[in-house]
Amino acid sequence: MPWPSRKRDKEAAAEKEEPDAKTAKTEKTSDKQEEEKSAKPPAGKSTSGWKNWKKKASESSGEESKVTYCHWLLKSEPESRLEKGVDVKFSIDDLKAQPNQTTCWDGVRNYQARNFLRSMKLGQQAFFYHSNCKEPGIVAIVEIVKEAYPDHTQFDKKDLHYDSTSKKENPKWSMVDVQFVRMTKRFIPLSEIKVHHLEHKAHGGPLKNMMLFAKQRLSVQPLTQGE
Repeated sequence: MPWPSRKRDKEAAAEKEEPDAKTAKTEKTSDKQEEEKSAKPPAGKSTSGWKNWKKKASESSGEESKVTYCHWLLKSEPESRLEKGVDVKFSIDDLKAQPNQTTCWDGVRNYQARNFLRSMKLGQQAFFYHSNCKEPGIVAIVEIVKEAYPDHTQFDKKDLHYDSTSKKENPKWSMVDVQFVRMTKRFIPLSEIKVHHLEHKAHGGPLKNMMLFAKQRLSVQPLTQGE
């Protein structure tokens, strides 16, 4: 099996197809930091103002929770690139070459992406997306064949994604197993998806809020039925 670092979240540079990613929020925000943000009033706000702010935030969160995600998009790099001497390449052909065309989706080190992995259900499907390459886009469909369980790479000191702060009794990071289903009928480039996204954003449509553009560097993304 190839190095588990083939699927990564800790991107040191913006992806080639997404130049605006340099200004996007990176994937290094910890759960603790997120909790601290939600536990403290915004700067310059009074206590009474804070109560109103929390109420609005709660209402906003309630609206977001109504969105149901039943499909996914998983990014992986199809071209060779060394990270700390390890080739992080893992294309759809690499997946098809695996025993039973199945692999664990490990190496995710972003909390939001991890939470999405933990939300995946057996039998759900995902787009396999070639990322950080000359022509990024959707190439295939895969299926979740094992729900989230501890990512073994977090405990391996020799692995690129070793995390000394993660303990076996309370693992920080999770992974799922995915299996190749089929190639898409044709390659769907990012440029084409973006045209539809911009049109839907302006005039309404299922791709108007697609996370592929809202959070460009997130390697595990949810999709609604419409998307």
